[in-house]
Amino acid sequence: MPKGAPGLSEQAYFVLAALLDGPLHGHAILKRVVDLTDGRITLPVGTLYGALDRLAANGVIEVEQEEVVNGRKRRYFRLTDEGRIMVHAEARRMQQAASVVTRRALGAT
Repeated sequence: MPKGAPGLSEQAYFVLAALLDGPLHGHAILKRVVDLTDGRITLPVGTLYGALDRLAANGVIEVEQEEVVNGRKRRYFRLTDEGRIMVHAEARRMQQAASVVTRRALGAT
């Protein structure tokens, strides 16, 4: 994460990716992650909220609004500018890392 960490966990990466199109509440983030990964990643609720808390503490997401639905507080999260930069940088990092292998595989054929 910022402050010099060498990349994001896969879960955090996809939480940030889920927020690229705009603010979402927790359940919508869970659904978007499943959609983005074609069902490969399903986050348990505790894992999601742990990731959201860490991402917020690091300033890459923030709560945009809160509302009460059926007696429960629903928080909508959005990317900060730093979060948007971070998820794009992580995508470039992963793309460069993958190209090391794919270039070698293409050269071997």
